[in-house]
Amino acid sequence: MTPTRPSTHSRLACAGFLTLLACSSQAPAASPAPAPPYSAPTQAAAPAAAASPSVDSTDWLAVDSAGHSVTLDLEVTPAQGAPSARINGYRSGEARIVVPLGWTVKWNWRSTDSTTPHSLVVMVQREKIPLEGGRASLANAMTRMVTEGLPAGQTDQTTFSADEAGWYWMLCGVPSHALNGEWLELRVDPTATTASLQVKKRS
Repeated sequence: MTPTRPSTHSRLACAGFLTLLACSSQAPAASPAPAPPYSAPTQAAAPAAAASPSVDSTDWLAVDSAGHSVTLDLEVTPAQGAPSARINGYRSGEARIVVPLGWTVKWNWRSTDSTTPHSLVVMVQREKIPLEGGRASLANAMTRMVTEGLPAGQTDQTTFSADEAGWYWMLCGVPSHALNGEWLELRVDPTATTASLQVKKRS
């Protein structure tokens, strides 16, 4: 008996069935991974605050409010590159000492500058800094040998009364030293209640 060939319709139906069977046997496609939870972008850490500038020490200015007196420990040191020596690290009026009117001022002065002699004298402020030191404007407010100066290692102790209000220079009396910047400022203030140190920017 001669076998009969399947009709075209039967072949197409069989092919469709086989395709469906093959598709159903494949593994289901993986679901896309869930998106990570939202997190706000982190900000860069703020830079650390700059360190506060160092405060000038007032260890050399000792106040006795009960006794209405102030003691100054003053040291003259050479300053490389500067036109003058420094007094406690200052020059050209960078430091101002304020003393109440009527208080007693005592200073302990010394020089460590081996290159030239130095001195100290309190003189009332005028239009110009003097070429050299002269008579103290407040009685006894000067070292020995004002214009000659004292050599390195020498010391001087002075006590005087701030009995006249005004603005003064505390300057080296050796010729040209004050003109070159070797001086501090002294203010005898009738409104002040205590002695203090006021510092300007150093040069």
